[in-house]
Amino acid sequence: QVQLVESGGGLVQAGGSLRLSCAASGSIFSINTMGWYRQAPGKQRELVAAVTSGGLTNYADSVKGRFTISRDNAKNTVYLQMNSLKPEDTAVYYCNTNLMQKWYSGFSEYWGQGTQVTVSS
Repeated sequence: QVQLVESGGGLVQAGGSLRLSCAASGSIFSINTMGWYRQAPGKQRELVAAVTSGGLTNYADSVKGRFTISRDNAKNTVYLQMNSLKPEDTAVYYCNTNLMQKWYSGFSEYWGQGTQVTVSS
């Protein structure tokens, strides 16, 4: 069994900052990519940022220069530092990972429960 536990969401004024954390626990052999997606009301879920086990990163154009993704491989944890937040960043943010539970099991995708980020104008 694998669990992704997210924390750090909340309410912040435009221009403010928040830091999201997501820790993966359970039966884990290897983690490939870890990332964050978001879904605003009435919109599709979209990729915000992702990071590979080797440190390669990818960002949505809308957050480049404002958000920074990082991970601590020893703790199986991924972080999302969000600066200069805008009202349009308001959404439920979901942690996502691609990991292998056993060396022979292949990679599977897992999602966190989501954390609400609300940016007021």
